[in-house]
Amino acid sequence: MTTLNQDIKDKLQRLNVLEKLIVVNLAIFVLGYLLKIIFGLPSESSLSWLELPSTFSNFILKPWSIVTYAFAHYGLWHFAINMLWLYFIGRMFLNLFSPKMALNIYFLGAICGGLLFLLAYDFLPNSRANSQLIGASASVRALLIFLCAYMPNQEVRIFTFNIKLWYIGLAIIILDVIGLSGGNAGGNLAHLGGALLGYAYAKQLQKGLDIGKGFEKFMDVFFGLFKFKKKGPLKTVHKNKSKVGGYTKADFNEFNNQKKIDVILDKISKSGYDSLTAEEKDFLFRAGK
Repeated sequence: MTTLNQDIKDKLQRLNVLEKLIVVNLAIFVLGYLLKIIFGLPSESSLSWLELPSTFSNFILKPWSIVTYAFAHYGLWHFAINMLWLYFIGRMFLNLFSPKMALNIYFLGAICGGLLFLLAYDFLPNSRANSQLIGASASVRALLIFLCAYMPNQEVRIFTFNIKLWYIGLAIIILDVIGLSGGNAGGNLAHLGGALLGYAYAKQLQKGLDIGKGFEKFMDVFFGLFKFKKKGPLKTVHKNKSKVGGYTKADFNEFNNQKKIDVILDKISKSGYDSLTAEEKDFLFRAGK
């Protein structure tokens, strides 16, 4: 038993941060199923304490739901699609960006999706009283649209052909807008909230501003409340306000430019120099200097 526990612990430690989120989502999905079976609860109600309500009066009674709804799934198909998206997006995202940034976008995407759901749900044509929001779709949308906005011309292979990321992002946004008039209007509204966060995050990051740093510091303080550390000698720390994400502005810009160069070179290796846009050729020429 000890060996089995150690094997499980070792495998969990080797997972990246988004794969660990998949494990958390899986555990909650299984818990909801077991609670329904053991206590004979009605279908799709075993995780009601995690669901985000559609009215502020109910939300005030369970404020944690602005985040926890993104970990609750009832349908196997709904769960599987979200986790597959999260897995494949995570592999691309973590090759370029830090795990902390991935968490920032995941949680902020959930919060923005939930807030848009709360603010605008009553204005949807098919809105119903006492509706609830569940699922990681807003968080997944945030990560996906972030990539589509940050490197729109990056190509990904789908079956036998390549397609640019911005085409994928545009198609998903159009489907979510169309879905506002359907049966899952509230869910599509949350998707758009997550997508909006992902787009804004990417565009600000290109300017050298990480809009998730404030949230990251808040989470560090929050989780720090549950850690007990031995007191050591006091140290004087001088903060460098010109830094972005732990780097100086110059270092950050250099890092940002190098990522763009890597994307362009990857495109050349796949499709040749002639496939570059005029903007990409100009950027590569200036970088070469």
